[in-house]
Order: sequence, then structure tokens, then C-alpha cells
Amino acid sequence: MTTGLWIILDHVVALLSIAAWFAAGVTLALRRIRLAPAVLVAAVLVTLVRVGTVAMLAGRGWWFVQEKVLLGLPMLGAAGAVAVLLAGPQLLAVRRGRAAGGSARGVVSVFTAGYSALAGLVVTFLVGYPLTLSAALITISLVCAGALLTARVIAPPAENTADAGVAQAPEGRRAISRRRFLGWTGGAVAVTAAGAGTGLSFLPAESVTRGGGPGRSSRTAVSVADLRGSGSPAPGGIVRRQVLTAKKATVRLPSGREIDAWTYDGEVPGPAITATQGDLVEVRLRNADIEDGLTLHWHGYDVPCGEDGAPGVTQLAVAPGEEFVYRFRADQVGTYWYHTHHASHIGVRKGLYGTLVVEPRDGQRADEPSAAERVDLTLPVHTFDGVVLIAGRDDRTEHPAPPGAPVRLRLINTDSDPHRIVLAGTPFRISAVDGRDLNQPGEVSDVGLRLPAGGRFDLVFVMPDTVVALVVDDDLVGGLRLRPPGDTSGAARIEDTSDLPELDLLRYGAPAAVPFDPRKADRHFTMVLDRGVAMVDGRPAYAHTVNGRGHPSIPDQLVTEGDIVRFTVVNRSLETHPWHLHGHPVLILSRDGTPSTGSPLWVDTFDVRPGETWKVAFRATNPGIWMNHCHNLPHAHQGGMMLRLRYDGVTTPFGGSHGGSPGHGH
Repeated sequence: MTTGLWIILDHVVALLSIAAWFAAGVTLALRRIRLAPAVLVAAVLVTLVRVGTVAMLAGRGWWFVQEKVLLGLPMLGAAGAVAVLLAGPQLLAVRRGRAAGGSARGVVSVFTAGYSALAGLVVTFLVGYPLTLSAALITISLVCAGALLTARVIAPPAENTADAGVAQAPEGRRAISRRRFLGWTGGAVAVTAAGAGTGLSFLPAESVTRGGGPGRSSRTAVSVADLRGSGSPAPGGIVRRQVLTAKKATVRLPSGREIDAWTYDGEVPGPAITATQGDLVEVRLRNADIEDGLTLHWHGYDVPCGEDGAPGVTQLAVAPGEEFVYRFRADQVGTYWYHTHHASHIGVRKGLYGTLVVEPRDGQRADEPSAAERVDLTLPVHTFDGVVLIAGRDDRTEHPAPPGAPVRLRLINTDSDPHRIVLAGTPFRISAVDGRDLNQPGEVSDVGLRLPAGGRFDLVFVMPDTVVALVVDDDLVGGLRLRPPGDTSGAARIEDTSDLPELDLLRYGAPAAVPFDPRKADRHFTMVLDRGVAMVDGRPAYAHTVNGRGHPSIPDQLVTEGDIVRFTVVNRSLETHPWHLHGHPVLILSRDGTPSTGSPLWVDTFDVRPGETWKVAFRATNPGIWMNHCHNLPHAHQGGMMLRLRYDGVTTPFGGSHGGSPGHGH
């Protein structure tokens, strides 16, 4: 059973616990004496089951249970024990005919257990990880306030009831005095806890976390504005210049459907940028009419920081009528893409994206045979108003491929959600992931591939003499068909692909040496991904949080050039978070404690599914200030799930200090 399923089960048991305790309180208050003992026993049993589910989650990691172990269960356990001690004997006495009914104290204590169960679940959903002292104090004060209010309703002061005469007796007066004392004491505790918790919540948080490494040094500051690309190509390379004009346009799809898009040069996707290893790429971005501004981010390409296109950090957003020139040397071979990084949850969805492919200098990759008729297709997958486009087409695409020809399909997920990819009709190899070649990738067939948001797969195979089908999200109607020239067999019959197993890339390919020892990390950062109430860009929101905070309140991660850095990324939420670090590929070390045993897997985006824990590492060799965020773009922009990796001594003149927002958007 996965951790994600245990999280859901624990939520269900918590809801049952809440319902059981409140049901017990209601039956007691209504004096349903025959039913009340059974309901009370059920509440206790469900609470014990909850202890079991929390214990199972604790075995998966402290991150999943911290607030439950430190606050929720102790609070419920104490309240439940008091409820059983007060209400239990009274119910037994009533059933044996020794008493007329349950006391108000028993009713209040059972309702207090219900409030405690409810508060524990609310803390999980609204506060999450980590539990803070302020949140704990406020929660306890609210439970106390609920208990006091219930006591007022269940057992009003004697002088306000028909039995006020009884209160004139000495014993009655003493009982009222005790009740008042307890009420005032409880009220004082609740108010004090609430005040202290509220005050603690306003204490300033740290702006930088060091990950166990040294703090900031006194080295001479370097601005990201000075960390720009090379001015010349490598020997044998050329300068490849391109002008991209961002503008709104109506784009007509092959099916005849028209869409209102934001485009580069009036196209969706934008013009394909290609280069050969060592070339100098120079792209002039002009903004014709995108009112909010835009940039170009080279997704997965390790450009110098000043070329990264993160507004508010590496540059200002390019406003209408303005332009910006990006320049970098194409030393990385592989499949990449570009997109706006300003309010990108809107801009990318509406069409501001394109592809970047860099070929090796010799014109042939090591894993590919030479051939005169090589088929090489770059296929960005994008969802536009609910319609999946493959390379800008919304219909089934057919492409000729002669038998025996080496074929490379470059798949790029430009969406915020993962896509399931199936290649039917031939065995194939996954030659590269996120632009980086795998070591000794073996042939596979009849498997599904999960392509994370922002991720890329290069699939290679030798074309057979029959039709090959690329199926996206198990849609057998659309997709891509590769057909031998002259084939007249008509539409290829593709079997249902939804039951095919998913290939685990952590076990694919052969191990190989890596350039550093990840066990000797200089810094280690843990990022716990969750949902909770947090400040996002100065406004309270039910945010997608990192360690309980939303952008820009999440501390920067400080590194020094040359550091070996490890990330532990934990997903406590019920949504997938494709994690993406700019400027550096990361090496996958393990998932849920299981080490990667296949080819070294270097990626720039990896899917952290609900309940998963990933460990990755990289060497800090690209100085700058780099965005580090969820590539589900609404999570990053609207939800606040983004932070910065900051090299010691690097500054920005573009407002990207720890209070600034990178272009008011992911």
C-alpha cells in the first residue's frame, strides 16, 4: 500500500473519529442511554484505529505525522480519556438503574473529545508541516473555547434556571462557585494561549537556510546582470540568430478549429530553435502586445544565470514595445524547450512556448546508427482548451518512415500535468531523458511511460515494415502514426493501452560512474510539499506550500560554488508536484527509500506523487540566483510553491530580494 493511500486512509479514519465522538456527545445530550454506550465504545475503537494508521504513516517518514504525533493524537487522547472516565461510569450506573441520567460534565467531556478530533484534522489541512508553536497554541485555545461554550449551553448557571432556589443552599453555592472558577480559569487559559499563539505567528522568519553548510561570506558581490552568455561560438561553430515576436493571434488548427492564442511569431508552438553543439544561439525577444509582459526561459538548458529569463530575479519582464536579447553557447546536446517565465501559468497555457534542439557536432549521437533517411521528429505535447495538440496539431498526424530507417521521437510535455505515453507496434529504447543520454538503455515494448510536466523523452527505434503508433493518454483515436511509404493497409488497429504497466526509469539502463559522491554532500535541504494557509505575494491564501510557507516567504537555499548539494523532496499533499530546479540537472538517488539501480538518471523535472519521498543531488557549478519550484504552473504562481537557490555572493538588481516576486508569477 503506497504512502499516498495511507494518507487518504488516515483522513477517512480521522473523519470517522470526528463523527463518532460527536455522535456520542449528541446521544448523551439527548439521554439516549441505550445507544450512548455503544456509540462511545465505537468512538474509542475508531480512535485506536487512528493510532494505527498514524503509526503506519510514521514508518514512512516523520514528515507525514509530525502534527498528528505532537498535537492531534495527544490532544484527542487526553480529551478521550477524560470523556471515558467521566461519561463511562455514569452510563454504566444508569444502565444498572443506579442513576437517572448522564451528567453535564460527561456530555461536555465527550463533545470536547469531538472538538479535539476535529481540530487535529483541521490542523493537518490548514497548517500541515511543520507544526509551529503558534499553531499549536491557537488550536488548543479553540478547543478550550469550544468546551467552555458547550458547558454554557449544556449546563447554564443555576441562577438562570428553574432550579435557582437550590442554588441558595450552601452546597449549591459551593458548586456554582467551583463551576465559575473552572469557567474563568478555562477562559483565561484559552485567551492566553490564543494571544500567545497569535503573537508568535508574527515573529519574523529566517530569510536564508544554509542546509548545514557555512553562512554568507564577505566575498565581493557579483550581480546576475553580469552573468551573461558567451560572445562567440566554439571553434567550428556558427552564430544562430533568431528574432521572436510575441503577439496575440488567432491560430487555425488542422481540424479547422480556431483558437485565440498568445504566440511567438503568430505560431503555436513558436518557431523551432535548432543548433549544433558549440554554436552561439542569439535570440532577440520582442513584445508586440502581451500587456503583462513576458520573458524566455530555456527549460532544462543550463544557460548562464543572466540568460535564464526569470523576471524579477535575472531580468525585468519585457513590456509591450520592448525587447531583450538572450545569448548562450549551445554546449549541451539534447531536447529542450523554451517558454515565458512571467505569469507562465497563463502564458504557457495560451501558447507562449517552443522547442530547442541541439545536435552533436558530428551530426550523429553515439546511440544512433548512421542512415541516409533518418526520421527525427520533435513533438511538443500541449493541451489547449481541453484539446491535446501534438506538434501543434489537434488531429491524428501521419508521417512517412521507410522500413529500416532509424527513428527518433523527441517528446516534450509543455503542460502542467503529466502525460502517459505508449509507443505501439515496435520495440524501442528511451535514449535520453530531459536531454541527457541514458547508459545502455535496453529495448522495451508494451509499456507505458509517464512524462512529467516540463519533461522530455527521446524514443529511438528502427522503423519496421508496419505502422507504429504513438498514443498519448490512452487516446487511441488521436496521436501520431508512422507509416511506411506505399503502405495501403489503412488505419492500424491499436489495442487498448490503459492496462500496460508503467516503466520504472529508476531501474532502466545500466549503472555507470557519476562525477561526484552524493554521500559526501556539503549541504542538505529538505522540502516538504503540502497545502495550508500561508501568505502568497502578500495575500493570505490556501496555498501550495514548501515547509509550511508560500512564496516569497520561503527561505532562500544558500550554496557555495563547488558544493555537492542534496535535496530531500517529500510530498504530503494529495496532488502531484513536478519539481524543477533551474540551471542544474539533478541526479536521482532514490524514491521512497529505494535506490536508483539503473542508468544514472539526470533530470531537470521529476514527478513527486502523493506520499512520495525523493532524494536527488547535484554539484553547484553554475553561479546565480535560480528558481526552484513546482512545474505545475498554477501551483507555482497562484499557490506559491517556489523558492530560490542562491549562490553565496550573488545579488540581483531586479527586485528579487527575499521579499520580491519574480515577475509576479512563476
